[in-house]
Amino acid sequence: MVEKKRIKLRTRFLISISLNAVALFVIFLISCSNPAGDTPPKKKNILLTGSWPPTNEMLRQFSTNPKQNPNGWKGCNWENRGYDVYAFFPEFPGGTESDPKGTGDLEVDYQDISKDFWRITNNIHPIAILSYGRGGNAWQLEYNAANLSKWRKDYSEPNQPTPVPPDDSVPAKYLRHSSLPVNAIADAINNAEIGIEAYVDFEGTAGAFLCEFMAYHDAWYQQLHSDESAPYRCLVAGFTHVAGNIDVNDAKKACEIALRTTINYLDSR
Repeated sequence: MVEKKRIKLRTRFLISISLNAVALFVIFLISCSNPAGDTPPKKKNILLTGSWPPTNEMLRQFSTNPKQNPNGWKGCNWENRGYDVYAFFPEFPGGTESDPKGTGDLEVDYQDISKDFWRITNNIHPIAILSYGRGGNAWQLEYNAANLSKWRKDYSEPNQPTPVPPDDSVPAKYLRHSSLPVNAIADAINNAEIGIEAYVDFEGTAGAFLCEFMAYHDAWYQQLHSDESAPYRCLVAGFTHVAGNIDVNDAKKACEIALRTTINYLDSR
């Protein structure tokens, strides 16, 4: 009888441990899941977007999609700073030469990018947005983005944004600006001496193609959600061109530096 009681107690103990472990795992899933639909986010969320390589590759660790990131999402409470980091980007299985549009989220297509951008931001409700696209120079933080009435053609019809200009609340050629701590990000990357030269372009715009289109959406979203009374306030957003010949590991380091610098700025606010 004594032995049977011991077995029962041991069984109950093991069941209790198992239930507690399951409960903790469920809590982890709830606190570190991809927000969707009408579920308010539990933490402060940062959105990263990418496009052509290396920008999609450097963000892969922050994707919650197991097909894009089989090694597991690294963005939950990233570096214990209190922010969840989510990344979205297209894939180019045939390479960008034969498949310049890509597949999946944020394809290199005006209509697809705009549709996905508003859907993703509506789910993530980001407090900050850092977007990236491929450019010709090392690490070029763009300050200006224009509401253009004419854009370079994309890869499938309609080849222009619809509507055009995309933002009918302001005139054509109206400039919106990055609200990221651009100088601090450039300085931090340069001081890290990882072989990437970072600088801010205060004079030009982002190129009248998909990168400028995304840069404009970033600044547009931030201004729409900048007021202190906004249900989901967005404090900063901006776009960066990354040279296509940068090593992916170096690009990941620079991206993480930009993310840390942005979080420092958010914490100071």
